[in-house]
Amino acid sequence: MRILAFDSTATAASVAISDDGKILSEFFVNAGLTHSRTIVPMLDAALKNTDSDLKSVDAMAISNGPGSFTGVRIGVAVTKGIAFAENLPCIEVSTLESMAYNLILTDCLVCAVMDARCNQVYNGVFEIKYGEVYRLCEDRALAIADLKTELTEKYSDKRIILVGDGAELCFKEFIDTNLSVELAPDALRFQKASSVAAAAFDKLKKGEKAKTSGELLPAYLRLSQAERELKKKELK
Repeated sequence: MRILAFDSTATAASVAISDDGKILSEFFVNAGLTHSRTIVPMLDAALKNTDSDLKSVDAMAISNGPGSFTGVRIGVAVTKGIAFAENLPCIEVSTLESMAYNLILTDCLVCAVMDARCNQVYNGVFEIKYGEVYRLCEDRALAIADLKTELTEKYSDKRIILVGDGAELCFKEFIDTNLSVELAPDALRFQKASSVAAAAFDKLKKGEKAKTSGELLPAYLRLSQAERELKKKELK
């Protein structure tokens, strides 16, 4: 099973190709360029450097959110376009869940946090045991203070590793608790397409059904800033 995977949910963007779980190539750019400039060149390079073409791909995988609204839209749109043209199945992967796969070799509790502004984070909590990832809660947007309380009440006896662009922010908030909390190393802290591919391959092995290009949708978790402002005006 050859999977072509994308991630463009934050500042960085990446493209990876895996074959039966083995990563064949990965291209990663974190230079602040727009994803519309970087995704296609990385895709071309990933295919060229593995002597592949789109006809050799069996499925597409995409981190469909949460994350930057623009970044999520770009990644989903590119995936939908290729999948439609090549008639390929699509596997949706939570951005938060994909980051748990960065630490697949470490038995721990992974607290994935992405900065959602206004003292809130997008969050998912996962446990890794013997190379398996177990989801402990649904993806959600919540206040950092509420996450701190929940972790303290439920997981004070666990080794917790923070991943995501909200990791440092949360680490500063959690450091005065009795939590055993750590920051993941920079190389393992942020989302990357190889982890999206790994999560997608896991989902297929467990029997999760892939989607068509038409069924593929972004998962924002909350309204955009513009939509929230519009809603406020409508309520006045």
